Amino acid sequence: MAASALTLLSKRRFGPFFATQACGAFNDNLFKQAILLLVTYRLAEGQALMLNIAAGLFILPFFLLSMTGGRLADKYEKSGLIRAIKMAEVAIMLFGGWALVSGSVPALMALLCLMGAQSALFGPVKYAILPQHLHVDELVAGNAWVEAGTFLAILLGTMSAGILYGMQDGLWVISVAVVVVAVLGYGFSRSIPSAPPNAPDLELSWHPFAGFRSLLDDARRQPAILNSILAISWFWFLGASYLTQFNLYTRDYLGGDPTVATLMLTLFSIGIGLGSALASVLSRGGIELALVPIGALGLTLAGGHLFWATPDQVPHALQTAGQLWVSGEAGAVWLDLALIGVFGGLYIVPLYALVQHRAEPRERARIIGLNNVLNALFMVASALFAILVLSGLELSLPQYFLVLALMNAVVAVYIFWQVPEFVARFWVWLVGHTLYRVRHEGMENVPQTGAALLVCNHVSYMDALIIGGSITRPIRFVMDWDIYRAPVLNVFFRLVKAIPICSEKRNPDVYHAAFEAIHKALSDGELVCIFPEGRLTTDGEIGVFRPGVERILARDPVPVIPVALCGLWGSFFSHKDGHALTKRPRRFWSHVLLKIGEPMPPTSAAGALRQRVAALRGDAR
Repeated sequence: MAASALTLLSKRRFGPFFATQACGAFNDNLFKQAILLLVTYRLAEGQALMLNIAAGLFILPFFLLSMTGGRLADKYEKSGLIRAIKMAEVAIMLFGGWALVSGSVPALMALLCLMGAQSALFGPVKYAILPQHLHVDELVAGNAWVEAGTFLAILLGTMSAGILYGMQDGLWVISVAVVVVAVLGYGFSRSIPSAPPNAPDLELSWHPFAGFRSLLDDARRQPAILNSILAISWFWFLGASYLTQFNLYTRDYLGGDPTVATLMLTLFSIGIGLGSALASVLSRGGIELALVPIGALGLTLAGGHLFWATPDQVPHALQTAGQLWVSGEAGAVWLDLALIGVFGGLYIVPLYALVQHRAEPRERARIIGLNNVLNALFMVASALFAILVLSGLELSLPQYFLVLALMNAVVAVYIFWQVPEFVARFWVWLVGHTLYRVRHEGMENVPQTGAALLVCNHVSYMDALIIGGSITRPIRFVMDWDIYRAPVLNVFFRLVKAIPICSEKRNPDVYHAAFEAIHKALSDGELVCIFPEGRLTTDGEIGVFRPGVERILARDPVPVIPVALCGLWGSFFSHKDGHALTKRPRRFWSHVLLKIGEPMPPTSAAGALRQRVAALRGDAR
């Protein structure tokens, strides 16, 4: 991760929380895997039934208590709530240790359900506390750490259970370990800073689904939030589908022993960690939605390739992970699993950050509780779907993986159709990171929330894409009406919600509609960018700023952010040496400097704004 992301772990407002949640994830999986091993190897009969009961008992509380956890996290101070939940974990693990040593399966099943209950209560406060302790530009990095830490803790907990179980007196060791880790988690939680309640006047209801319908209606009114929740839930459907089948796929299609299944889980988990770190780096402190389509595409391609990567011949004798690794027969499978994890991290981290950032603070934890309920529902659906496809339709596991990949593509198309912001952001980001090498100065001057008007010199047809690809907040660009109406391109301009404008004399309706759209965008707290020259420069110099900018600021006195583009004059899409679209290209790639000045008061005149932009640009055209 970037250095700024690494420093989060050393900060009291994040480090203790990260350690607390990592201990919880580790303990969940150490305890759960120990129970599964005990049931598998100690019961004389009925192992399959008990394994399925165990899985159901762990996930059931997520249906019944996630909404309650959200209400508690919105109403009460969050650090104290975390400590109470962690203290409950210590008590549960004390009884859990006794149940493991005694081998009491009914007691273990009850305690597994209680462990799921405390995890269900912890989930909403876990994600709702991040926006209160992290700045907006740290939110993606914080989520990246949480996702990477969670999956690596799952891996370590699962592997530790297998290693410790095989030791002499292994159950005693595991019994002590779960208590020690629970106490450590509680100890870390005592250092988490206070996080005041967002809705202290909220009326509590202990009905498991109280407020579910109203929250769902609220989410529907914000398509980006609702569809991000659905996309997150789909990821858990996909992840559960892969993880559940690792053992059978290892045995029947790779000819591997349990060490191979462990290696597959390791590659998948490390991939998630790497993808989460990469999401933090590529987001550059913002919430970069362009990564979501990249993650979705990668999940489809890597998941689908598993079908072709599966070896044609299965060894007669089971092989260890080392033997398969040396032979290289499953090399493509290892790569696909790692890539599924990497693209999964790119996909999930921005989605969690978006939900946390855009949800109303008063109901943020309840929205996350709603998300957790849907996550659990999708994971149960993944098990039912696997039964339908593998048993009912009698598809092979490689064919099942291919079906999952195709379904992922369909789900991605649906999500992106419902929220075009994802696709628009992807294309803006792609152009801004391929045709140009862009450096930035003064990015901290762009407000992370609230309305502002960006004013910039106009050098090329790519200006808006470069600015939009550099600033991670969505921007409403005001653009020429003729270009806006261009065939094919109009679809994209509508996706990014560009605002077309022309002279009042040419078309009064378009002219006045543009100012109304600008007013509504600023009233809604959005960023709006205009090029006050009204046209591309023909000589590389900054033209006169038209008075329309003053009209905007008179009606909506918002901060004005001066922006200067340097290095684009002479690029293919500029008017140097003739019209950009008719001349022979001299260069496609340009080194561009985007300079962002400190906000200016809304009373600034057009001439003063021009002078400030010109001063920012200097002699670098």
